[in-house]
Amino acid sequence: MPPVFAHGRLRLYLLKLLDEAPRHGYEVIRLLEERFQGLYAPSAGTVYPRLAKLEAEGLVTYATEGGRKVYSITEAGRAELADRGGELADLELEIRDSVTELAAEIRSDVRGAAGDLRREMRAAAAASASSTRVEDESWKAAKEELRKAKQEWKEQARRAKDESRRAREEAQQARRQAKEAQERAREEVQRIAGQLQEQFAKSGGVLGSLAGAWLGGVTPTPAPASAPAADATWAEDVVPTGDPGRDLDRLLDRFRDEVRDAARDHGLTPAQLAEARHHLAAAAARLSATLRPGS
Repeated sequence: MPPVFAHGRLRLYLLKLLDEAPRHGYEVIRLLEERFQGLYAPSAGTVYPRLAKLEAEGLVTYATEGGRKVYSITEAGRAELADRGGELADLELEIRDSVTELAAEIRSDVRGAAGDLRREMRAAAAASASSTRVEDESWKAAKEELRKAKQEWKEQARRAKDESRRAREEAQQARRQAKEAQERAREEVQRIAGQLQEQFAKSGGVLGSLAGAWLGGVTPTPAPASAPAADATWAEDVVPTGDPGRDLDRLLDRFRDEVRDAARDHGLTPAQLAEARHHLAAAAARLSATLRPGS
């Protein structure tokens, strides 16, 4: 049978479980066993070294409670999880496929056991031919064992098939929802950026030219001749997470850092500070009005 997790996928799934809630290592193992319907459970020698590696990379941290380490995901871990959202959806499908494959192995084992049981039945029947009563009892017992084995295999195969089908449907729906959320987030950021650009352009100055970069490709209002042209690729490396609130926070952080860098590199006079304060107050009022329900 192929590995249950492809290379690097167990690491990603551990981040997902810790993103749901802080957990200790034994709880992680138990949850993985539940996700595989008891058909597969990783050993402690598989899970704990990977948790230690994630902790060394700064993606998870831990606190000691009752003598045990309780692991929690860090912001860096959440960022990696968000950037690999598509892989996570594929991983859910792979897990369900692994459940199906494990069930198929069980089915094969049951069939083999049934074949061995049939041979034993024939041998028992031949050996006990001299006693009709003993032969009848052995035959009935063997038939009952075979019936139970077949019933157990059918039930396991049915559960695995149903679970696999549901998992595929859920993963496909999750992909569609993630894509729609990304599109909505991009449109919302562009709309807010356009309003910022319009407000800042009326006042001119360095902040007015920087606001144009928020459009990410939308033609900005011309900045004063002394201001640098807006870069259409600004913040292009900030990958959408599917959460509009988180995406807006990341863009505002980028905007803040660039304004700070401009002040640090070129100096700041009291007059420029007063003008910057005026622009920021106007931008804050405009953003608050934009984000207010019903605006």
